[in-house]
Amino acid sequence: MTASTPRIAALLLALGFALPAFSAEQTLPDAAEARFTFLDANSDGVLSKYEYDSDAAFETMDSDHNASLSAAELQAVLGPTQKGVPTAAARIVAADLDGNGELDDAEMRRATEMRFSWLDRNSDGNLDLGEMRSGFGVRVRPGD
Repeated sequence: MTASTPRIAALLLALGFALPAFSAEQTLPDAAEARFTFLDANSDGVLSKYEYDSDAAFETMDSDHNASLSAAELQAVLGPTQKGVPTAAARIVAADLDGNGELDDAEMRRATEMRFSWLDRNSDGNLDLGEMRSGFGVRVRPGD
């Protein structure tokens, strides 16, 4: 596993994505716990903003190195499109502030920070497993 793999997982979680690695048989609490354990790099029982950050993920996913993440680049990470599951293009729309159909680093960082802040219900700057479970698989909506 590379050092950027946890950051890719965090990025996808930040954008409200569920990675295909979770089977349909897994419940959300189980998936949340697995993701939490995966991201908790120092095994201290909480996720810091550093563990949840998007720098390496963006660089890794930007395969053409044009400082922009396209739907095709995101779809490559998500895997094949599945019936009933939003496409990468549909998922990008939520974080695409300039409406160009791609995400730049600032848009990605904003989405990650918004998701982290939304999940951090007690505002202590860290996510515990309970916070992760409460927001796992839930789409962040404006005003939440």
